[in-house]
Amino acid sequence: MLAQAPILEIKDLEAWYGESHVLHGVSLDVREGETVTILGRNGAGKTTTLRSIVGIVRKRKGAITLRGQDLLALPQHKVARAGLGYVPEERGIFASLSVDENLTLPPKIAEGGMSIEEIYRIFPNLEERRSSPGTKLSGGEQQMLAIARILRTGCKVLLLDEPTEGLAPVIVQRIGELIRTLKTQGYTIVLVEQNFRFAAKLADRFFVMEDGKVVDKFATAELDARMGSLHEYLGV
Repeated sequence: MLAQAPILEIKDLEAWYGESHVLHGVSLDVREGETVTILGRNGAGKTTTLRSIVGIVRKRKGAITLRGQDLLALPQHKVARAGLGYVPEERGIFASLSVDENLTLPPKIAEGGMSIEEIYRIFPNLEERRSSPGTKLSGGEQQMLAIARILRTGCKVLLLDEPTEGLAPVIVQRIGELIRTLKTQGYTIVLVEQNFRFAAKLADRFFVMEDGKVVDKFATAELDARMGSLHEYLGV
């Protein structure tokens, strides 16, 4: 039986912020329907990898393909329209706009984008705050809104950067439940996460980064055998 071809593939990716060389030959792949987690300490290059994939970091070389389409030469708005949904660490919601307005803004990129009614069934607390501006939302509500806004677009490949950072345990649990639900619905998810215990319950495969390089990769079935090296990489 042939192995499934990756839906998203990064090969030998180098990236720079100005003259600062941040990524050094990063290679990783994600198959359709998988949840893949990128682990690493602060400064390992995890966020830069996601920002490079979507084109926020422009000084890059190597290869980035989505369903075989070369993304490296595309402007950022065309990368999004290719079907990549990006939820940045800073969430990026419009603070002066209401929840309803934040959800109305994203264009539908593909068939299957969720309606606002579907969004509110998944996030009932957002419906309760639908008239509230972004500045009045809690951190957990802002994170849910950032994810919900991407689900409106119809993108089926989601890049989530530190979705649990700074959130209460009950909200972390709800985000974990949401990721599991999206996986059952056929979404492909790349999760950047420092919370290893959270990620371990969700991922099919792991890539570990250190100093701008992928230094280890393994499937969930190998997790117990890799705990010693993960302690060294992550300090968990």
